[in-house]
Amino acid sequence: MTGPQPAEQPAQQWVDKVAAGPGGAMTEEVGVITGDLTLRTTARAGGQDLIEIQYADADEWYRLSPGPHLLEHTPQARHTAALAVVRAGYRALEEGGG
Repeated sequence: MTGPQPAEQPAQQWVDKVAAGPGGAMTEEVGVITGDLTLRTTARAGGQDLIEIQYADADEWYRLSPGPHLLEHTPQARHTAALAVVRAGYRALEEGGG
């Protein structure tokens, strides 16, 4: 017989509204999305944080494509850097500006 299992801690998350810059934000599932967006970062074990983006007030979430934001060392720093990437726009990354 085993004792009660410890309750799983809720994942730490950061959520912010952001306007995509020129060229929008590149996602894994649907390519570029543009306009007013919501960015959500969920801290996960081993530094494999989940960084997702959606059209503002939509139901569907998409994974933000890898970029310089993944070089940051903490989930909160990755979230802040991802916001900057989205604000700059995908075109800036293509031109080497991100």
